[in-house]
Amino acid sequence: MARLCFDYGHGGEDPGATYNGRKESNDVLSIGRAVAAEVRRHGVTVDETRTTDATVSLNNRSKFENRNTYDYFISFHRNAYQPEKARGVETYTYLNPGTKSKSLAQRIQTALVALGFTDRGVKEANYHVLRETKAPAVLVEIGFIDNTGDNNLFDSKTNEIIKALAKAILAQIGVDYIEASAPIQSASGETLYRVMAGSYKVRENAENQVKKLKAAGFDAVIMIFNK
Repeated sequence: MARLCFDYGHGGEDPGATYNGRKESNDVLSIGRAVAAEVRRHGVTVDETRTTDATVSLNNRSKFENRNTYDYFISFHRNAYQPEKARGVETYTYLNPGTKSKSLAQRIQTALVALGFTDRGVKEANYHVLRETKAPAVLVEIGFIDNTGDNNLFDSKTNEIIKALAKAILAQIGVDYIEASAPIQSASGETLYRVMAGSYKVRENAENQVKKLKAAGFDAVIMIFNK
């Protein structure tokens, strides 16, 4: 199964871009961690360069990624320019990107534009976290934090953004997105919640995931869905 590295920009002593008391570091931490949870729900491993409002240097971010082998590195950010002068999303790859990073960047960009963000395109940049990481890497700017319209989109469509990013990332690694199960009623009338732990095109991968879940003490079974 795929292994991803998520990086949430800034944090701690570095708030990133700010506007009217709003901090980029907080926005990307909250939404990034939610995307990570949604991706993990499908059986994908996600490691994070920070999980709290902590200061993490650029060198430590790339060193964290370099310690393991990842399928992709994804850095979450929000943009800023001049108050109310710019808006939209843009997704970056390193200079002369490989096919994988360019493909993931385009999936992410398309997914966010579909939610109403202005399309600023997929671009290339010599950013440290794109240059110094080993895995195919992308950096996404989820709207401008100094634009009221983008902030309204970010806040009103938070769940849609989380889902759109998760679907784009999962599609890139060949995992079908499964909607979270709704609660069901047992014969006794007790409410139960079923948790999906992934969707696989290869049965062997599904069987391996079931073994892992059972070894961890969870009841698990393979269910077949025809698309």
